[in-house]
Amino acid sequence: MAEPAPAPLPAPSRLALYLLLGSSAGLPFYMFNAVLLLRLARHDVDIVLIGFFAWVALLPVFKFVWAPLLDRFDIPGFSRFWGSRRGWIMLSQLGIFLSMVAMAFTSDDKSLAVTALFAVLLAFWTTTLEVAADGWRIELAPTQAEQGPMVTANLWGYRSAMVIAGSGAAYVAGQYGWTWAYLAIAALTFLPFPVLCAMRPETGRSGGRGSALATGLLASAVILSLSLLVTAAVGWLLLEIAGRAGISSKTNITPVVLGLAILPFVVLALALPWIRRLGPDAPARRSAAIGPYVDVFWRYDYAVLPLLAFVAIYRMGDVMTLTLSHPMWNARGYSLNQIAIADGPVAIFSSIAGVAVGGWLATRWRLPWALTVGALGSAIGNWVFVWLWKVPPSNAILYLSAGIDQFAHGLEGAVFVVYLSMLVNPRYPVAQYAFLSGFAFLLPRLVAGASGAMQTRIGYDGFFWLSGGLSAAAILILPFMADAKARADDA
Repeated sequence: MAEPAPAPLPAPSRLALYLLLGSSAGLPFYMFNAVLLLRLARHDVDIVLIGFFAWVALLPVFKFVWAPLLDRFDIPGFSRFWGSRRGWIMLSQLGIFLSMVAMAFTSDDKSLAVTALFAVLLAFWTTTLEVAADGWRIELAPTQAEQGPMVTANLWGYRSAMVIAGSGAAYVAGQYGWTWAYLAIAALTFLPFPVLCAMRPETGRSGGRGSALATGLLASAVILSLSLLVTAAVGWLLLEIAGRAGISSKTNITPVVLGLAILPFVVLALALPWIRRLGPDAPARRSAAIGPYVDVFWRYDYAVLPLLAFVAIYRMGDVMTLTLSHPMWNARGYSLNQIAIADGPVAIFSSIAGVAVGGWLATRWRLPWALTVGALGSAIGNWVFVWLWKVPPSNAILYLSAGIDQFAHGLEGAVFVVYLSMLVNPRYPVAQYAFLSGFAFLLPRLVAGASGAMQTRIGYDGFFWLSGGLSAAAILILPFMADAKARADDA
């Protein structure tokens, strides 16, 4: 890849905007992921079933399925006044808030199916918010040098809000119970909504603010109700299929999970010879539904295979750590108050520092070198938990290991977001970034769903040795894709 060209920093208002949008997505993420897994562990849910709940975080992998809808449709009322991107963000914030309130009032986890239903809805609306915000960011900052500061601001907001949610929820749950913990974080997630409502209308938009808000709220009520019904129906169908197939917490599903993870590579490899020969007027390249995704393969030719292999494993350690770190802390005997400090002051400052260093590296260094540092840091962030598991519990060990983990994964995440943004064709910023960032978590989150089963066989120490090794393995692919260049667009 070429050396990054210098470019002016984005306007401070853009950085503030993406700090806000990052926090909007980061607050709910932990609540359907790490906090939910900790909540289930405290309710003595089987570790294998807890691992299955990690698959809720698999939903964002498939955001490319509905991402084109954000380009083709507007939200009535909201989009008319505030613009399409903000319209979708405002709808998503309402969905996030209501899903979290529902999780609060079902926090006894007596029905795991109901817990899963609202967790999936929370994941869906959080992901939709990210899709809208990511597409807007790529449009506002098309170069690597511009992306670095914006990604840093976005990830500062995201990771800070994420760890605030984790520590805040653990602390409130320790004092008042899980219902109040989820209600408290739900209230925080709703704070950006009135801020967006108070913003100026998008250039060229017309109509009154009040009528736009009323129409948007009515349309949102209809859309959110339909999403609840569809999610419940699909969930019931999947549970029926799993039951008829005999899948339970005793089933060894790891081989099936790994087979599913390999399948996309097989399909892509088979389709690539056909895709690379397509002309500019081929229906597959012009299609609004699949054209943006076909374009990724057409532009990178055979280099797309090692490129996607690298993308698929780069965040492996980050995802696997997030899945079992909190159940491990619980199993090691740490209290909710201790976990709250590890997930709060320790994590937030470490994460901010890591994101800052990662954003600086992505702006100043060639991306292959920055990606290498990120992969090594991620491996170390996993291996530190092997040490935590082996030594007697103490505050110092817990806080030091959490700090190293958050710094390493903050650095890795900042570099990786810039890298993915540079792969995107500016003609399709929403759809292609949704596809690439979703694909990046396909393998990690498929494997994470089997993490509970892995832990029962190799223990917590073996699990974190493995996850760190998979992070480091990404470096082996770098020589094969570091200089991949996209073909010139002939359309």
